[in-house]
Amino acid sequence: MPTQNRRERERASRHELIVRTARELAETEGWDAVTTRRLSERIEYSQPVLYSHFAGKDAIIAAVAMQGFAELADALAAARAQAGGEQAAVAAVFRTYLAFAAANPALYDAMFTLSTDLPFAQATTPAPMQAGFAQLHGVLAPFAGEHDTGVFTELWWATMHGLATLARGGRIPADAQEQRVAMLVDQLTSPAR
Repeated sequence: MPTQNRRERERASRHELIVRTARELAETEGWDAVTTRRLSERIEYSQPVLYSHFAGKDAIIAAVAMQGFAELADALAAARAQAGGEQAAVAAVFRTYLAFAAANPALYDAMFTLSTDLPFAQATTPAPMQAGFAQLHGVLAPFAGEHDTGVFTELWWATMHGLATLARGGRIPADAQEQRVAMLVDQLTSPAR
């Protein structure tokens, strides 16, 4: 039994090393630079060892994305917990979401723009993905009024995603981001909506 536990720990450690190395390589050089050959060289394990953990690059990207979803959910939860009141919580969550996207461009791409088999908005959606959506839903639902709260949350999430993507691509001026957040929060939380 102790030998099996050691093997399981070593396997888990190798798995984490592959994911961490892929993420670091993607953040410094982009996802095109992440190949099984480069990963195997960096982690000093053969390509067959990589394939014993992951079916290929897409599976590695999905594993990186899952880490990102967990991190984003934690960051959003912390932002909500530290905010005082519903309107402040919305602003804190919006700022946190945009800051996360800006600080982790390759990770954000893995989560939201690269093609993966990760199921969004389904019964089989993994817990870290559901946790992030739950944080958005929790902060936005009080403002949904007569609207379906899930669809309402998706709409505002899409708005945040659009702002993150446009800002990162230099399509909108970065120095107006706080002004955009303030306007969105005002629009969302205004009683006259």
